[in-house]
Amino acid sequence: MSFGGPKILIVEDEPSQLELLSYNLSVEGYEVLKAETGEEGLLILQEQEVDLVLLDWMLPEISGLEVCRQIKRGKTTKATPVIMLTARGEEEDKVRGLDTGADDYIVKPYSIKELLARVRAGLRRKSASGSTDVLIYDLLSMDLVRHKTTIAEKPIHLGPLEFRLLKVFMEAPGRVWSREQLLDRVWRDSLDVDTRTVDVHIGRLRKQLNKVSDIDYVRTVRGFGYSLDKPS
Repeated sequence: MSFGGPKILIVEDEPSQLELLSYNLSVEGYEVLKAETGEEGLLILQEQEVDLVLLDWMLPEISGLEVCRQIKRGKTTKATPVIMLTARGEEEDKVRGLDTGADDYIVKPYSIKELLARVRAGLRRKSASGSTDVLIYDLLSMDLVRHKTTIAEKPIHLGPLEFRLLKVFMEAPGRVWSREQLLDRVWRDSLDVDTRTVDVHIGRLRKQLNKVSDIDYVRTVRGFGYSLDKPS
């Protein structure tokens, strides 16, 4: 096992799962920190700089959701990627987890191969977000200085509003945005637009993305709004 790579904190109260995750991450070269309770995990985050957190939803005393909220409210931890691990697979549960600020969500049982891929993706997003010039999600890339967007290096031609919509999505992949929130973020002080306008421009954004990719990145969440989320 090699150490010295990105530092990952696992917060998991099941000893067998904790050890399994720790072993596999260590084999991949990550430095692993372990906590069996939310309180212990938050204490570690106060004392050490961590690159990513794997966080179980069902924890004793403080739930994983509350731990996630506290991580995302902390001045020094709010940018730390959080991947929620949970047996809850319902759409509303996933939305709740992402609404607390979680960056990704894996439903148990999961394969170690998938989990390691999600960890790599989370670390890539954190690395990219360190530069305000470029945003990256999966194969999508936005150069904010050159105003260029690509999927797998193939150019996407977006209008100004579609570009701003995608920028909002790529700044928080997986988060579900309501139409009202998107109006506030993209149209700002415009008073002559309504939520139907959002649907029109989401349609245009999807059309342009689908011209160069078969992946439907923009997901409609019924009763909630829209999300940037690669289909599983």
